Amino acid sequence: MAKDRLCVGAIAGAFGVRGDVRLKSFCAEAAAIARYAPLYSEDGTVEYTVKLGKPVPNGFAARLGGITTREQAEALRGARLYADREKLPDLPDDEFYHSDLIGLTVLDTGGTVIGRVSSVQNHGAGDLLELQRPGKGNALLPFTKAMVPTVDLAGGRVIADPPEGLFE
Repeated sequence: MAKDRLCVGAIAGAFGVRGDVRLKSFCAEAAAIARYAPLYSEDGTVEYTVKLGKPVPNGFAARLGGITTREQAEALRGARLYADREKLPDLPDDEFYHSDLIGLTVLDTGGTVIGRVSSVQNHGAGDLLELQRPGKGNALLPFTKAMVPTVDLAGGRVIADPPEGLFE
């Protein structure tokens, strides 16, 4: 996916028999996903208008443009939906879109390369940066101000201050 689009949601399956889908929103304000439409398929070849319906567990019932049958909706299960970056809100200086962090080089405070950010995860207790460490496998680094005091998007790097022994 191009850097000018960000993942804002995913289809969890069909809802009803008229082509509605169960839409999971990855937005800070869940209902904002409709404001970012049109949404696009991961490869960018399909464009969807979005009309949110009632809230359902873990998302919304939603109508996507061009989807009119339960079979079409069910075929989209697991599909991620992307919005143009220009439609998304600007973030404060200490917040980042996950896609902007992926690929950044992670250095310790002495300038030694620790690894590269391969994903950003959240299992309920806060964000974790998954690092690919050269020749050492992957590791998780809590994405807190104490552990990651500097994020330099323009420089393509993150400065980390992990406690001694975290990556042993």
